[in-house]
Amino acid sequence: TSTKPAVSYRTSCEWICGSPIKALMGLAIVTRPYEELTNCTYSVAHKMHCFWPNQQIDELFIRLHRDYFHDCALTGRLLRDPPIRILGPFIGLPVLVTLLMTALVVWSGKCCQGIV
Repeated sequence: TSTKPAVSYRTSCEWICGSPIKALMGLAIVTRPYEELTNCTYSVAHKMHCFWPNQQIDELFIRLHRDYFHDCALTGRLLRDPPIRILGPFIGLPVLVTLLMTALVVWSGKCCQGIV
């Protein structure tokens, strides 16, 4: 006699195969209108000899997003400066290299100035 599995084949297939498809479908539902809007605004801007993207287009996208996705949380997506331990080397190292190269050029100019 065969024992009935705790989870049915249908449930397993829906769980294993359906979840990624549902996630992609949800993403497609969101990205497709944005893609169509992007293409449309680009075409109109091109036909009107306007720059694209521009401030009006940005405002349109923001307004539409606010109207249709008003429940969308901004947590975790706000732009902010990286921590100082990451930002410090990117600022300090170029400044230090610039100062060292300037000092090296001045020193080598003074050192070899008397030899012709």
